Amino acid sequence: QEKSCHLSAALLGEDSEISQDQLYELLKYAALGKCHKAAQPSWCRIYHQSHLAGVVVVVLHGMSQLHFYRFYLQFKHLRKVFQHRFTLAPSANFPVSLYGEGTNLKPQNTSQGLTSSSSECVTKSSDLQCDPIIQRYGEKKQGLTSYTLTLEEQKKNDYPIEGSPGCKGYISTECDQQRTDSSPLFGLDCEMCLTAKGNEVTRVSLVDARGQCLLNELVKPESTVVNYRTRFSGITRKMLLPVKTRLSDIQTKLKKMLPHDAVLVGHSLNSDLQALEMIHPSVIDTSLLFARSEGRRFKLKFLAKAVLGKEIQCEQKLGHDPTEDARAALELAQFFIEQGPTKVAELNLEMLLTAEKLAEVSQNKAALQPQGCGFQEQLNEPPPLSKPCFLDCLQVTGQKPLLLGRQGLDSSGLCQSNPSTSNKQILQRALEDVPLSKFSIIQFSLGPEYLSSHLHAGLYEKVRSKLTDMLTIYAGPFEENFCMKSVKKEFERCGPIQSLTVVTETFQPYVCIQYEVLEAAQLAVESLNGAEVAGSCIKVQRPVTAGMLDCNVLIQELELDVENEGVIYVAGLKKSLTETDLQEEFSQLKDLETLFLPKDLQSGKHRNCCFLKFQKTQSAVDALEAINGWTMKGSELRSRNALAPGHLWRWIWQMNHSNGKQGKHIFYEKMEQLSDSEQDLRKKVKKLDHHIKKLYRSLQNNTLCVVLFPGVN
Repeated sequence: QEKSCHLSAALLGEDSEISQDQLYELLKYAALGKCHKAAQPSWCRIYHQSHLAGVVVVVLHGMSQLHFYRFYLQFKHLRKVFQHRFTLAPSANFPVSLYGEGTNLKPQNTSQGLTSSSSECVTKSSDLQCDPIIQRYGEKKQGLTSYTLTLEEQKKNDYPIEGSPGCKGYISTECDQQRTDSSPLFGLDCEMCLTAKGNEVTRVSLVDARGQCLLNELVKPESTVVNYRTRFSGITRKMLLPVKTRLSDIQTKLKKMLPHDAVLVGHSLNSDLQALEMIHPSVIDTSLLFARSEGRRFKLKFLAKAVLGKEIQCEQKLGHDPTEDARAALELAQFFIEQGPTKVAELNLEMLLTAEKLAEVSQNKAALQPQGCGFQEQLNEPPPLSKPCFLDCLQVTGQKPLLLGRQGLDSSGLCQSNPSTSNKQILQRALEDVPLSKFSIIQFSLGPEYLSSHLHAGLYEKVRSKLTDMLTIYAGPFEENFCMKSVKKEFERCGPIQSLTVVTETFQPYVCIQYEVLEAAQLAVESLNGAEVAGSCIKVQRPVTAGMLDCNVLIQELELDVENEGVIYVAGLKKSLTETDLQEEFSQLKDLETLFLPKDLQSGKHRNCCFLKFQKTQSAVDALEAINGWTMKGSELRSRNALAPGHLWRWIWQMNHSNGKQGKHIFYEKMEQLSDSEQDLRKKVKKLDHHIKKLYRSLQNNTLCVVLFPGVN
């Protein structure tokens, strides 16, 4: 939430999910700015960064998106004040992703300001037992089959697997698993752009075992490009304009090129295969091959320099070169196989990474000296191997970040760490110390008693059940032999229907309709209650349950949510209309900023509705009035204010398509036990919201404040 300094982050719909790397980009640029060579984030923009008074990160330990929506009404201040809201992709080690790669977060007894973040074990040639590489692979050299990922490892690291629910429609390379130690290796790398669909491939490179390029092609994305990510991908709009090649063409080429026992090599290869929508059984992932402790990974750029002595991804170049990256990953795998784990462990990569960070800190200190104070300015040194995290850089500029919380947060003496025993104490310390610090991380916690899997499962079931009820409406009564087709057609004009069934328990027939979006259900209640449908004057209502008694209040609050300001929902679109058609049709609407066309996350087909975001709230009001009753290609449109921000829409879709019935009877038996814990939890959340309100109000103008729900696992 910005108070005066401007932050622009206009992501809508399915694109409202960000990764830890993207969060890191935002925090680093906010804390350091251009004077310390930090770059603007790739996904949003901070204007007038030099005017920022400080950065405050509030971490709500053990809480996730589930808690936010279960206690949506209790988070009164949080949801009204913070304008930008995003789903944060899960992380195995959240603090590491927050602080940056290579930072060891175990508290260490040291009086020095900056300590080594390498492993506690000293890796001598005679004693390598503590090295993660030796612990994983042993000391002896082995053939390449020993380093390919098992099916379990592929599942754990989000590789596309045959038969997995998320891989519907994916193409198999049709290579078998009959690999041997003499099977051919191929290096693969892709560059992606952000589109309305998500991450889509825009360039693909494949190299053979000799490093010769077999494929290096640009690919035209299926959906409209939202962000070319030129800084990383090297792709521009101009480059893609003449391109005719589609993803299906690349899939066909790769299938023809790869022999039946091919082993693909890449760095975080799961991302490339997911973007290619392809399944391949034999893979070597260099980000996992060069193992580190605590689930961390070395970057490809660092490994190429430290192991191969090669410079890749140079800052002078525009974006990454996928052929260069594919070749680097291939050569790293070949080095590992030929030299064996012991030789690789003896390189002591952790120590090299730490040395690079310390060298970078020294360089930054030298850069701060007045000109002419030494010969340092005359040195023309190559760029550092690995960029430091922003905590290191702040240390150099004389700023000591502040960490407050119950857990041991101190990362090797880089911060002022003040462990406290209660949220109230943490708040008091924050009110005193935050104004004195340029970068603060404040961690509040619900307490261990609220982190049980039983309580979490109960909360999930209640949220899922409530959302299902809010998406469901009952309509009737109808005549005995009513036309179901007419009913479906009428209610479909309000939005996409997930299921439609006839209720037979009543004297006269009723219909139960479950929609896919909240706006559709609300539109049906508002526009069809009392209307004549299929020859009957019907009543339209939601199910009446204890959990639905505050439904109207919740709907009202969702409509007033700051994230929905200037956003309207439009239904009744013909499915044959493309995004381009809609852009043209709605172009006459004043101040239209973004159009989002929801898609089925499995089939990829778009729905018969869309969301329109306007630059001004009044323009949205005017558009709402103009669109209602508007006919487009022979279809009458209906619209209303938006209720569910993009991340909530995606989450609802996932809940609807998960196995909601799993263990449901267990929850009903234990609901009474849950209700007591939940009552206490509700009070705790309300208090936490009050703490955030108090802390926020104490901040100086031009302070960037970020609140994180890191999740429970």
